[in-house]
Amino acid sequence: MNLRPFIKMHGLGNDFVVVDARTEPFVLDDASTRAVADRRTGIGCDQLITLEPPTNGAADVFMRIRNADGGEVEACGNATRCVASLIMAETGREHCTVETQAGLLHAVSITAGGIAVDMGELRTAWQEIPLAREMDTLHLELACGPLSDPVAVNIGNPHAVFFVADAAAVDLETLGPQLEHDPLFPERANIGVAELMGPDCLRVRVWERGVGLTRACGTGACAAAAAAHRRGLTGRKAEVRLDGGPLALEWREDGHMVMSGPVATSFTGVFARSLLPRPS
Repeated sequence: MNLRPFIKMHGLGNDFVVVDARTEPFVLDDASTRAVADRRTGIGCDQLITLEPPTNGAADVFMRIRNADGGEVEACGNATRCVASLIMAETGREHCTVETQAGLLHAVSITAGGIAVDMGELRTAWQEIPLAREMDTLHLELACGPLSDPVAVNIGNPHAVFFVADAAAVDLETLGPQLEHDPLFPERANIGVAELMGPDCLRVRVWERGVGLTRACGTGACAAAAAAHRRGLTGRKAEVRLDGGPLALEWREDGHMVMSGPVATSFTGVFARSLLPRPS
């Protein structure tokens, strides 16, 4: 096949190219992923998602996630909600289970076309983030410019959340890449800044590892909500306002984080194999 179908989707502006590889395999290397994700010469996306046959019998689909820089990652909350909406439309059910490198994620349809997904248990031990050395994850010994004293959380991928007075005023495009690659994070990290807007309401911006500054980051919203609760700033339920819009978060008593919000299909199309670089 010289043409490959795709679906362009997004969750609050966090956008994805979704390719169905359940019947015809679609193997990408880093360079091919970057070619598809390029916003000038490719299709353009934050992440490229491939749907594959599940390896776990309890799952409906396996979701493989590659960032715009080509690197594969374990979890993406907004992509999970988008993929769940596709599977529910296929099956006619109002629930599904998505298999990822981070484990099984259970999703349900909610009112107004939204999707809620159980992102699983958050991890807060220093080895689970992971960090390069033992440290209190509620108060990391890390600073860069005006940012300091973050909270570390792993929700399928590593996050550092800095609490600030004005999230919009932080120059994340400069500070984000420096912190992402700090030696404290052997697997790099997503960098978030969170501003407490009121009772159980946060304004959050995220520099996503391998992607950059995004309009919305689902796992970043989860991390910020968990960090705020750990610091005693919010309850277990919070609204997280991202550049692309709000997400509803609930950190349940069993340790699982549930994220709810809208999904959308932008367009469908095909791309030519000639878009992909030839192997060297």
